[in-house]
Amino acid sequence: MARCEICSKAGQSGNNISHSKRHTRTRWFANVHRATIYVDGAPRKVNICTRCLRTQIKAVTQG
Repeated sequence: MARCEICSKAGQSGNNISHSKRHTRTRWFANVHRATIYVDGAPRKVNICTRCLRTQIKAVTQG
């Protein structure tokens, strides 16, 4: 479903483990947002995780 177009980060599956040690299946989704970033000087809308978005913003403001 949600996949970062920069780093390909996606959801993971695993078990919720209760205090009584019951295992139930669950999904943890990546924090992916639709954002406009500049690629080669042109704006482009991409699905990007918040970690990559933070890195993109830091690269633009510092350099």
